[in-house]
Amino acid sequence: MSKATVLLVAAVSGFLAVALGAFGAHGLKTVLEPSLYTVYRTGVEYQFYHTFALLCIAFAPTCFSMKYLGWAAIAFIVGIVLFSGSLYLLALTGIRMFGAVTPLGGLAFLCGWLFIAYTAILSNRR
Repeated sequence: MSKATVLLVAAVSGFLAVALGAFGAHGLKTVLEPSLYTVYRTGVEYQFYHTFALLCIAFAPTCFSMKYLGWAAIAFIVGIVLFSGSLYLLALTGIRMFGAVTPLGGLAFLCGWLFIAYTAILSNRR
């Protein structure tokens, strides 16, 4: 995955995180029960965290291998869709089955961080 593509995805994800966060704060806070609103906010928070991680990948120095950083970016994107997406759906629909998908997104996030760590280990060997 090219750095330009990662930057584009980060920009779209950041835009959506702001829009979804604002929608939650202004449109859902009084509609959702507090526990579901907390679930929704958790989705927004983790989307933001991993959007920033995508930005770091997009602007990573060229001395780092883009191969594994690209895999990290893919893992973060999958994590955002599965983790945050499942939390949004759970909060908005109340269907608890969506919560079963959330750990898969968390696992994707963890894999992304491991790919970054592996990139750092490889760069130290040079």
